[in-house]
Amino acid sequence: MVAPGGGLGVPKAPGLLDRRLLFVTGKGGVGKTTVAAALALGAAQSGKRTLVCEVDAKGDLADFYETGPLAFEPRTIEAGLDAMTMQTEASLREYLRLQLRLPMLVRMGPLARAFDFVALAAPGVREILTVGKLAYEVRAGHYDLVVVDGPATGHIVGQLASPSGIRDLVQVGAIRHQTDWMLDLLHDPAVTGVVVVSAPEDMPVNETLELLDRLERQTGVDLAAVVMNRVLPELFSRHQQEIAASLDTSGSPALRVLVDAADLATRLRRSRTPHLRRLRTELGARAPLLYVPDLFTRVPGRRTTRLIAEALAAELGVVASGGPGVNGL
Repeated sequence: MVAPGGGLGVPKAPGLLDRRLLFVTGKGGVGKTTVAAALALGAAQSGKRTLVCEVDAKGDLADFYETGPLAFEPRTIEAGLDAMTMQTEASLREYLRLQLRLPMLVRMGPLARAFDFVALAAPGVREILTVGKLAYEVRAGHYDLVVVDGPATGHIVGQLASPSGIRDLVQVGAIRHQTDWMLDLLHDPAVTGVVVVSAPEDMPVNETLELLDRLERQTGVDLAAVVMNRVLPELFSRHQQEIAASLDTSGSPALRVLVDAADLATRLRRSRTPHLRRLRTELGARAPLLYVPDLFTRVPGRRTTRLIAEALAAELGVVASGGPGVNGL
């Protein structure tokens, strides 16, 4: 296989974590939250003041740090790393307090009901409260990097396009001003980028490629990187595979199990190779392609997050130098 960054003109990416706002998305089940948690942990461990935020309120993000349930108010979970979960009503309350100078004593009941009515009538209102909160944290300089565990591929485009939609509806006034600076921030590739997580299978790769086209056509937000998760390691060379296949295992059940396991691992890796090649080829020079190995675990936790953070850090260093990726792919 051709190495990422070698032979296909893939751009070097030493600055992925030098951006200030990263939205992480991907098809459900490919490891989107895993990658978001690992990126945030790696950034914090490199010395950046980092905020990681989940936007779908499933509560999964906390599991990757083995911490208690998250809230709208950011909470420090280790040195340099804060975590929160998005709540649109709380974001609305904060917006009214900061931008419209409404006191905290104002009752939210009537305002919340009015907000629900407007949100139903004007799609994009809830989404802009999410994007606006995250963009505000960046603009205010509270953190060096904000990592967003974003919605899945089917919803991320609508979220990122929401400021443009609201701007088209509102021509003047404070809300128009707010959308203007949000768009300036979102459309600056030195500040904001999208990280798309995929897996070496047919449907995730198809959905990833479709998303890349939609991001470019509908959002104006830069593609920062594509992460290919769960890449199987190359355990044996072709010569070693030939030797294993020639072994007489009739008298050793244990050896038979080992040979069968080696054969299964080889066949699985080969079955995924075409999907890896297709994504790399069609991605071309649009963004770096980073590889993360399959850790053969489906239980989230701090150890898994740390291992993925180390793999991503190694990949960023490899792509920056133009060398081969994980396992020489």
